[in-house]
Amino acid sequence: MSRTDHRLWAERRSVTSAERSATVNVVQLHIVGAGRAGRSLAGALVARGWPKPLLFTRSDGCSRVGVDADMVVIATPDDVIGQVAAAIPATAAVVVHLSGSRGLDELSGHQRVGALHPLVSMPDVETGAQRLVGAWFATAGDAAVENIVSALGGRSFAIADGDRARYHAAAVIASNHLVAVLGHAQRVAESVDVPLEAFLDLAEGSMAAVRSLGAEAALTGPVARGDEATIQRHLDVLNDDELPAYEALANEARRLAQRGPTESR
Repeated sequence: MSRTDHRLWAERRSVTSAERSATVNVVQLHIVGAGRAGRSLAGALVARGWPKPLLFTRSDGCSRVGVDADMVVIATPDDVIGQVAAAIPATAAVVVHLSGSRGLDELSGHQRVGALHPLVSMPDVETGAQRLVGAWFATAGDAAVENIVSALGGRSFAIADGDRARYHAAAVIASNHLVAVLGHAQRVAESVDVPLEAFLDLAEGSMAAVRSLGAEAALTGPVARGDEATIQRHLDVLNDDELPAYEALANEARRLAQRGPTESR
């Protein structure tokens, strides 16, 4: 995808402020699940001026969930979303889950349903609440989910149920796999007594280049130059347990180079 295509995609897929303003304002929120996701969302919304959501744990039971609420957010692990949704009494509230990979069928039995997946990592509640402000969100179902996006100053794109698993795979690659790659770099660097910190500016510069240019144009290094001799030198000195990851990532870089610009990098 070229830089221009990258920009046009974002403009086409993101929901505008005008579209959000057409949705119904949410006044009272119930959140089922008091883990990092649920508490981060509650904290972020309170910081943005919303009424404090009522937090329910699964051990609390669901008999009061949805009573006098405009929206119920299920912020539990994916495997129990359906079970929790089934335990919530019939309600006029919109019932929403935060899963990236599960569809709206998890909420069957409720009249108004939606999905709202925040495209951020939440290692702790405080960090999660901060990162939710201005974040991207994958949405589906009832338009009222856009009220949360709007309240947090975020941007959103719609993901159909049939595409959610692939979308979530991309999210895992961009976040969890990126952390794993940095762990890979850390192990190799520490083998020559260099701390990971020395490489973080390099990694952040690469992220900035991808943001401004797109992945293909941002690729530099031996694969982008076609310097297979240097790659072989790496393979010759790496420990055996680091070779599979390096080779797999080098192959991914080759795929990217085949799609990207041909000028010298």
